[in-house]
Amino acid sequence: MARKPANPVEIWQACAGLGMLAFEAQAVIGMRMLGMGGVWPVSKSENSKMLAEKPPAFAKAAVAAARKAAAGGRPDQVLTAAVKPLTKTARANRKRLAGNAMPRGRKKT
Repeated sequence: MARKPANPVEIWQACAGLGMLAFEAQAVIGMRMLGMGGVWPVSKSENSKMLAEKPPAFAKAAVAAARKAAAGGRPDQVLTAAVKPLTKTARANRKRLAGNAMPRGRKKT
């Protein structure tokens, strides 16, 4: 059975997902660089977290892309499958790092 060709919207969505990954990753890189310079509050273990998270995230992305490709997915679907776990990791990092610098609401006494 022939697979259904991608329409322009699906291709655009795949590219938009890749763009969101780039945005999330760049935000994380910026906050980590500021943290290394002492300008942004980061934990002492941030550098080791930065190195330790990469292999599992890329392995998940590779497995997801391979599964989608083996199932006969279109190139836009393979790209989306690969980008999804990376974006999830980058977004979690951005939220965690941004939360370090945001003042928490304090109870009024």
